Amino acid sequence: MRAGTEGWLAIALALSLPRLMLAQTMPGTVASQPAATSTSRAVASAPASAGGVSAPAGYILSPTDQVTVEVFGEDDLRTSGRLNPEGNLSVPLLGSIHLAGLTLTQAVSKLTQLYSRDYLVNPKVNVTLLSYAKRRFSILGQVNRPGSIDMPDSSPEGIDLLEAIALAGGYTRIASPERITVRRQSASGDQIFKVNAKRFTKGKGGGFLVEPGDTINVGESIF
Repeated sequence: MRAGTEGWLAIALALSLPRLMLAQTMPGTVASQPAATSTSRAVASAPASAGGVSAPAGYILSPTDQVTVEVFGEDDLRTSGRLNPEGNLSVPLLGSIHLAGLTLTQAVSKLTQLYSRDYLVNPKVNVTLLSYAKRRFSILGQVNRPGSIDMPDSSPEGIDLLEAIALAGGYTRIASPERITVRRQSASGDQIFKVNAKRFTKGKGGGFLVEPGDTINVGESIF
């Protein structure tokens, strides 16, 4: 009888061992779940990147550029708009502020000083360029679509001459690429450049940079 009882006890113990081992490993598995939850919350709380275009280093604001002005912790002071033709932006509390001619960093510094003077203590100001002012050049003469053309948003400071001609539909049949003139207005007066575009190969560098406000004239072949 004792031998039979001992046999049953051995069988019961053998059956209970896997459950005991599983119960011991479960806490470790459950304990690892909060770490995963914490990680997902950290990712979700990461700030989204600010909107806007990627302005070149040292980019100088121009009239009709569109910007956003934000002051950290002061949602009521956030504003977006285009600089007016005089280069001013209407800013909450400050009124009309002249920003044209400044880099984004200089604009931040100017607004920070103005807010600090009378309104806020250690304001954290951010200025973001949302879109460029429309910059145009004109092209006349022997191209298929002469007229005034917008600079591409990706190249607001200027484009290659051959790209400008492509935007105008390319040369006509009687065009003379070696007889191109570019007129550029500056503070010291008009500049005239004579350009031989036959020497340029698109995308290879060494071309002529067309700037906003330039007027291109493609001459006609003599022969």
